[in-house]
Amino acid sequence: MSRLGVLLFSLLWLLQAQAQPTLQASVDRTRLQAGETLELTLESQDVTQFGKPDLRALEGDFEVRGTRQLNSLHTLDGETRASTRWIITLLPKRSGSLRIPELQLGQSQSQAIELQVLQADASRPESASKVFVEASLDSPEVYVQAQAVLTLRIYHSVSLYDDSSLSPLQLDNAKVEPLGESRTYEKEINGVRHGVIETRYAIYPQQSGTLELPALTFTATAADNGEQPAGTPRVGRQVQVSSLPLQLKVRLIPGAWPADQPWLPTRSLTLEEHWSPDPSNQQTQIGDSLTRSITLRAEGLSSTQLPPLPATEIHGLRRYPDQPVLRNEISERGMTANREEREALVPTHSGALALPALEITWWNTREDHLEHSSLPARTLQVEDNPALSADTPVGDSSASNARVWPWQLATLVLALTTLLGFALWWRARSQPAVLRATQSGPSPRSLLDDLKRACQANDPQATRQALDAWARQQPETLAEMAARFVPLSDALDGLNGALYSESGQYWQGDELWRAIGTIPPAEQVLTPSGETGSLPPLYPK
Repeated sequence: MSRLGVLLFSLLWLLQAQAQPTLQASVDRTRLQAGETLELTLESQDVTQFGKPDLRALEGDFEVRGTRQLNSLHTLDGETRASTRWIITLLPKRSGSLRIPELQLGQSQSQAIELQVLQADASRPESASKVFVEASLDSPEVYVQAQAVLTLRIYHSVSLYDDSSLSPLQLDNAKVEPLGESRTYEKEINGVRHGVIETRYAIYPQQSGTLELPALTFTATAADNGEQPAGTPRVGRQVQVSSLPLQLKVRLIPGAWPADQPWLPTRSLTLEEHWSPDPSNQQTQIGDSLTRSITLRAEGLSSTQLPPLPATEIHGLRRYPDQPVLRNEISERGMTANREEREALVPTHSGALALPALEITWWNTREDHLEHSSLPARTLQVEDNPALSADTPVGDSSASNARVWPWQLATLVLALTTLLGFALWWRARSQPAVLRATQSGPSPRSLLDDLKRACQANDPQATRQALDAWARQQPETLAEMAARFVPLSDALDGLNGALYSESGQYWQGDELWRAIGTIPPAEQVLTPSGETGSLPPLYPK
C-alpha cells in the first residue's frame, strides 16, 4: 500500500510540473508603429532543457533581427535557481493586429502575445537629417489635473557616443512625472535603419486654459564612420537638435461635478476590499482582531492625488489604522495610482455591527461623465467571548444551586478583607506623616526614569509595562488621570493603537512623556467648615 501511495504522489507531482509553464514570454511593449522593432524575451528555469527555442513560427509576420542568450543564477527563499533568457529583436512585416504565436523549447511551450502595429504617421516629416527629434501628445486636450502623456522620440541613423543629454521638461502650471527609464529600439524610415531613443512624461496641468509645452533639445556626439587608430581620442561632431513646441488645451472642472467631493479625473477607478481573517467564513468574538484592507486604484492619476478613504467609525468597534501605502505603476497608457489603507478592527460589543457602504465619486475621462464606485455595506455578527465573560452558564437548577455557595463564600471573604483594609487605613490616618513606612520595591523616581527611557526609545511594549508599574504607585488609576486630562487620554489612544496594529514601529513616545510630565494635581475634597484644621498637612515640612 505504501508503494502505491508513493507512485500516486510521484505521478501527481509530474502532472503538476507539466501543467506549470516553464517557458515564459514577454515583450517590451505591445503597441508600436510600422517599421519599429521590439524585443521578445523568452525565459526558462528548466535546467534539463538544452538547445534554443524554435523561432520558425515567427517567420510569417516578423523578421528576426538578432538573438542574445543570457544565463543567470538567483536566490529565492534560500534556494538558488538557474534561468536562461533569450532576447529576440523582431521587426513586424505589416501593420494591424499581430500575434506572437506559442514557441517551443523541448517539451515546454510559451504563451501567445497580441500586438497592435500602427501605420506610420503620414504627417510626420521624413527628415533627411541623420539625427532628429519628434514630440507628440496622446490627447490634444485634457481636464485640469488629469493626465496627458508626452512622448519624445530621438531618431538617429548614425552611431552616437554615450555623452548624449536631453534638456529637462519644466512647466510652471503643471506637474511633470517621468514614466520610467528611456527605452531604445530600431525603426526603418525610407529604407534607412534608424535607432530610436524614446522618453515619456506624465503631465498634470494645474490650471485651465492653454498649456505651452516648450521645445526640448537633444545634444550628442555623432561618431565618425571613418577608421580611427586604436588609442587615439574619439573623433566625432557635436549634434544638437530640438523638437517642435506643442500646445495642450486644459478644460475646467465640469459643472456636473459635486462641489463637496475631491476632483478625480481618471480613465477608470476600482475599489477592492480584503479581510484577514474573513468574518464571513469564521466566527467573530469580542476581542478578536480583524484586519481590513481597502485598495483604491485609478488609471491616469498619481498616488498623491488619491484622497484618504473614510474611516470606519462604528460604535462597538475599535479602530487602529496603519499608515497608507502609496504606489505608482507605469504602463503604456501612462501612470496608474494605488492607495492601500489597512486597519485593525477589534469588536467590543456582541451582536450585529453594521459597516456602511463606502463610495468614491470620480469623473470618467474616457466617456466624459460622472461615475461612482463603491463597496457594499457589511454586517459583522459578533458573539460573546467565553474567555472575557463572567456570566454563569445556563444549566439545570441543581448545578446552579451548587455553584451559589462558592460565590457567596468569595463575597464574604472580599467583604471581610475590605473592612480589615479600612480599619488599617483609619489607624494609619491618625499616625504622623513623618512616621510613614518606607515603600518596598522600586521607588517612584526610578519607575518614572524607566518610563522616560521607554518613551524616548519609542518602544510601545516597554512603555506600556513601565506605565503600568508607575501608575500602581500613584494615588489615582490611569483611567482616572486620563479622564480628567485630555492630552494624556490622546497619548494613551496612540499607544494602544501602536500595540494593536502593525504601525507600532512608527510610534513616537514624546507625546506620552510630555503628557505624563504635565498632569495637573487632582482636586482636593474640602471638608465642612470647622473641620479643616483636623486634617494633617498634605506635604509636611
